Amino acid sequence: MSSTLLEVTRSSHEDVERLERLVVKELQREVASNRDRLLQNHRVRNMIDAIVGTTHKLVDIYEDKDNARKDEIAALGGQTASGTNVFSAFYDRLKEIREYHRRHPLARVIDPTEEFEEIVKEEPHVEFSGEEAFGRYLDMHELFNEFINSKFGEPVEYSAYLDTFSQFHKVSNQLKSSRQYKSYLEHLLEYLVSFFERTEPLQDLGRIFAKVESEFEELWTDGKISGYENKGLENGHVSSQEHIIDLDYYSSIEELMEVGPEKLKEALAARGLKVGGTLKQRAERLFLTKHTPLDQLDKKHFAKGSLNLEQNGDAVPQQNSKEIALLEAKLQRMCELLKEKIIQTKENVEKKQAMTYEEMEAEREEEEVQADSESDDEEQQIYNPLKLPMGWDGKPIPYWLYKLHGLGQEFKCEICGNQSYWGRRAFERHFKEWRHQHGMRCLGIPNTKNFNEITSIQEAKELWEKIQEKQGLNKWRPDLEEEYEDKEGNIYNKKTYTDLQRQGLI
Repeated sequence: MSSTLLEVTRSSHEDVERLERLVVKELQREVASNRDRLLQNHRVRNMIDAIVGTTHKLVDIYEDKDNARKDEIAALGGQTASGTNVFSAFYDRLKEIREYHRRHPLARVIDPTEEFEEIVKEEPHVEFSGEEAFGRYLDMHELFNEFINSKFGEPVEYSAYLDTFSQFHKVSNQLKSSRQYKSYLEHLLEYLVSFFERTEPLQDLGRIFAKVESEFEELWTDGKISGYENKGLENGHVSSQEHIIDLDYYSSIEELMEVGPEKLKEALAARGLKVGGTLKQRAERLFLTKHTPLDQLDKKHFAKGSLNLEQNGDAVPQQNSKEIALLEAKLQRMCELLKEKIIQTKENVEKKQAMTYEEMEAEREEEEVQADSESDDEEQQIYNPLKLPMGWDGKPIPYWLYKLHGLGQEFKCEICGNQSYWGRRAFERHFKEWRHQHGMRCLGIPNTKNFNEITSIQEAKELWEKIQEKQGLNKWRPDLEEEYEDKEGNIYNKKTYTDLQRQGLI
């Protein structure tokens, strides 16, 4: 049964509204684990893509390039393009509908609500490698191998590579202009974009990159890109100098020679070509660029420093510097967006280096059990109106135990960065924990028993000054208090013994 264009329009609007309601319903649903949250975001992303696709179809219908919608609306008003009677058109359409149902008597009417509800229930397929652990860590081993086996790379450990792979300023400009470096940047950007889209499906990466490109263009024109300060100004110089001599107006070398040697020299320098030679040689060299792109010219025509040579002898003009600089700018932005993931990946790598195979397997099994328990806990809602702490069994502790340990009493420690500790026991225990010890080390004060119960930075400093002063008064002085004995058994302090020994009396 053929559908009319107006019915398709109405059905498309209905689909869009229904999908919008499902998006709201899905986002209002609370999830228990990070895995479920990621799958939820992908479901929402799929629904948003469906809305965008349906909206594009509606736009095409409303533009009505073939006038089909206009003719259908006219037919509803009793006007047909062929001039037939509106009643005969109505009965022809009714006949088509009856004929369709006669041929398909068992055709089932599909409820669109059921179809859209299935979208929410189905689990999206998101691919992650084993190293990525369902989006928790990055898997950059292939890029690491590409880096250490390249000319611009260096033999480092994988954990060190995770710290330095975004530090593009360490690569020299000569190595940056190679095709190998550009290929590496493209592979790196491709992976980071793929990982970001899989872990953050609701982020608009196109808008982020559009902002990066607009900011980059302004900085490049002003020559403010770090490491490419002169490149942007040179490119701006080229664009302004190229208009001085428009080669389209010259059909021969003789006509070009009439411009004069100075203008020819400026035009050649703007294109990075050699500026020496006679007037005719300059004109011939410039006239070559009329029909031949710069990257296809023989390298002998270029001035020294205006191009770089790769191992195979291919010339790479400096105009590629802008593309490489833009790739680096995009990669810097991606590293900012994935900063936490990069830190977590490095910590995971360092942790694995200190673990045996058995410990890794035990940790993996523990994570699987934990994931299963999270899914089971999601089905059971725990009643906890007083927001009591959870016990070992995953249930709120009894209220009498909560009051007994004073867990409703808050202690703050300024040395720990105004960290809150609930209950006297946790407060006393924190003086031996790493956070408090680190704060004391930053203050230059030893974390001894003298400083227990001290949570104020000012009080800790004052107490440390008093301890130092007291130690200065009772300080042991070896020259006066260290004792020496001569052969006859006489006792002297160090100073007296040394003086007598120098005089030869002992």
